[in-house]
Amino acid sequence: MQQTECPSCFEPMEPEDSFCNRCGAGRDGRAAPGAMPAGWAGAHPEAVPAQRGPVCVHCGQPRVAPDGYCEGCGGAQPRPRDHMEKALGGVAGVSDRGVRHHRNEDSFTVAATSLPGGEPVVVAVVCDGVSSSDRPDEASETAVDAASESLLSSLEAGRDHEEAMRRAVADAAKAVADLATDGSGPVRPEVNAPACTFVSAIAAGGRITIGWVGDTRAYWIPDDRVAAEPYRLTQDDSWAARMVEAGLMAEAEAYADPRAHAITGWLGADAEEVVPHTLEFTPHVPGVLLICTDGLWNYAEAATDLAYFVRPDARTEPLAAAQTLVKFAVAAGGHDNITVAVLPIDPPAVSVEEAEQTPTALDLPILRRPAAPAPAPAFAEFAEEDEEDYEPTLPDLPVIGSAAAPLPPAAPAQGPVPPAPAAPTAPPPVPPQPPHPPTA
Repeated sequence: MQQTECPSCFEPMEPEDSFCNRCGAGRDGRAAPGAMPAGWAGAHPEAVPAQRGPVCVHCGQPRVAPDGYCEGCGGAQPRPRDHMEKALGGVAGVSDRGVRHHRNEDSFTVAATSLPGGEPVVVAVVCDGVSSSDRPDEASETAVDAASESLLSSLEAGRDHEEAMRRAVADAAKAVADLATDGSGPVRPEVNAPACTFVSAIAAGGRITIGWVGDTRAYWIPDDRVAAEPYRLTQDDSWAARMVEAGLMAEAEAYADPRAHAITGWLGADAEEVVPHTLEFTPHVPGVLLICTDGLWNYAEAATDLAYFVRPDARTEPLAAAQTLVKFAVAAGGHDNITVAVLPIDPPAVSVEEAEQTPTALDLPILRRPAAPAPAPAFAEFAEEDEEDYEPTLPDLPVIGSAAAPLPPAAPAQGPVPPAPAAPTAPPPVPPQPPHPPTA
């Protein structure tokens, strides 16, 4: 005879059972004679046995097997890495599997500590596993763990932030390279060694330090996007970036090419040489720093486009801002894993004069007019007025045809150029010879 289940709690029932031995319900779902009234179990939870396992997110039945599938409806349950969120004071991050991938190969972490002088500092690390490599999810997680531990140790020891970033990249690269020989996975010579891309940020006292390898990116998004312009701070290690840098293709054309996302830099045993990029700057206006994988920026690549989807209150609500960006990427297609970390940045309290004199990575050098010779006394007054009205600008290029850049002399249309008349004392000129010997 076939075993059945209780229609109320899904406890297995023998064929001869008229009522469930667990909840007392009959085979038709009605309570057994003398059963406790409805609501009694809620008032006496200590008398109700615990459920057999986690509840299925699809059908609500407590029948999720150890393999992650529901025995009732067969639905796969989300794994811990399918969606991750983490928030601390001053930094937050969100990662999601997306719609198309069967697992999340991204990884991230955010952390906070103090510098030796007691100044608070936050760090964030985001890594994207290379899908064509072996165990990309392990590679990204390993890199995040190694880099975050290295960063926190270096910062607490008082090391320079840029030095700490380079050390963290080196430690992450070594940890990922070691995965190829750790023996924990099957030997697969036909597959590339575990690999991932990397981006990380340090924020302390309004100063930002960024390090990256690959095509994970960092963006600066100011609060006031009318008075200040958003910027992309990183340059991809990718085929498309190489084509644009070499002047062979326009940016839109390069990123539309199927080879656009082929990376030229990564962490892993197959990387010939890991060359980390670093950038350090102090913004003069409040805003947020975003570090993210291409699962997000694929749908809004330009900084101004991405800024459109950043909440106005991102600096005060970084977790909500990260959640909104991930939802945007999922709604846009979710073709890849999506990870973003948001770091609120408040500029240091300095005077306007000091802020204008503080160099940043975003400040471009301004070229000024070279010193001119002293003008004649009669025109000194007008020359001083011209100098005051002159505004600093980029180098002025001479106009072709002007005195600064005269046109070359025009070439004769045909025939040899007649020789100039000789001086009276010079010997008579030799008559020009024909270019070819005469023919018969």
